[in-house]
Amino acid sequence: MNAPFNARAAMRDPFQAFVCDDATADMLRPIAVEHGWSPEKVNKGGLRNGVQSLSVSASPNILFVDLSESADPLNDINALAEVCEPGTVVIAAGQVNDVRLYRDLVASGIHDYLLKPFTVDQLRDTFTHAQAMLSGPRGEAQVDRPHVMTTVVGVRGGVGASTIATSLAWLLGDKAHRSTALLDLDIHFGTGALALDLEPGRGLTDAIENPSRIDGLFIERAMVRANERLSVLSAEAPINQPLVTDGTAFFQLQEEMKNAFESTVVDLPRQMLIQYPHMVHDSHVAVVVCEMTLAATRDTIRLLAWLKANAPQTKVILVSNRMPSGGALEIGRKDFEQSIERSVDIVINEDGKLAAQAAKLGKPVAAVAGGKAAQPYLTLCNMVLSHATEDGADAAAKTAKAAAAPGEGGKSLVGGLKSMLAKKAA
Repeated sequence: MNAPFNARAAMRDPFQAFVCDDATADMLRPIAVEHGWSPEKVNKGGLRNGVQSLSVSASPNILFVDLSESADPLNDINALAEVCEPGTVVIAAGQVNDVRLYRDLVASGIHDYLLKPFTVDQLRDTFTHAQAMLSGPRGEAQVDRPHVMTTVVGVRGGVGASTIATSLAWLLGDKAHRSTALLDLDIHFGTGALALDLEPGRGLTDAIENPSRIDGLFIERAMVRANERLSVLSAEAPINQPLVTDGTAFFQLQEEMKNAFESTVVDLPRQMLIQYPHMVHDSHVAVVVCEMTLAATRDTIRLLAWLKANAPQTKVILVSNRMPSGGALEIGRKDFEQSIERSVDIVINEDGKLAAQAAKLGKPVAAVAGGKAAQPYLTLCNMVLSHATEDGADAAAKTAKAAAAPGEGGKSLVGGLKSMLAKKAA
């Protein structure tokens, strides 16, 4: 029921309403005429009649439903979502004056909730906004704001890649004002939904088990909305049930998300790079999350080499996460950068109190952080957007230049790692 899903909008009726009383119907009909819609599309029967009618016919571009006779408005709206096609802008009206209900209804996908009694001007303004929503943001504006796909992968387990992926997705929605999808591909132990205080649902596991079902309508129903601009597709699959897939579902999910959202953030477990290398092929940016340890140094070298060979068009941003204070490093930053033959782009310091606060509030770390603590996340968001939209030739030239730059002289504790790995491979 969200506006981004409007590809088929021109093929459906522009307007339809299901109301509970004559007063509301009499108010709606003249406004429908003002917009060039048929007044006969204002029907009696409320939400229940609407669900029955739309189950056997195409849903309109703009749908007005009256919840006055609904005993459980939120569940009834969810039932409506089952029969609504992608792209329908839903306006609801009711008599319950409860801000929690309003928030829940908006989170479930409706455009607006009008409290009865409402005025003609309120109704007119709501329809004007709904029409504006249908015409954007994915029309002409798409040329100015092309889709941005980012893959976040950790070089080791526990480096905080999922934390960064969730924060990045939240920032793309909240600060960059982009409709954003977070795709958490850790099927059994993913934390994307958990970090946002959401239930993951079965959408992702259903997609993997039945790739043929994946389309715009499936995406709309399977995604769990965190807020107005951020939706999540995650899973908590039973750990005694391995999911077997050839990766087709993942590719189709990415394709549908390109059509439905302005940004996609893929939280990709590193082992999936081996099984499904195509997952990174369409990514504009790969955010590689590392730490200053010997094992992470080895795996950073290997992962950067893999990306260079398998996704040369993808811009890499290297993030060192959970940098301990007081210089208690297993490997110094200078030695680390010499070994991997490139600089770390962003450093995020260890902050246990901030992480605990974010977990208690059910919010991403970037949403809770302030001042200096927030700056690395904001920098990452800006870098992702700038790298994704810069000219391809310039990006390739910069990447080549960075790869050709030799590291600074001097021997380090792990200076021979790269040569050792090269000899082993030979």
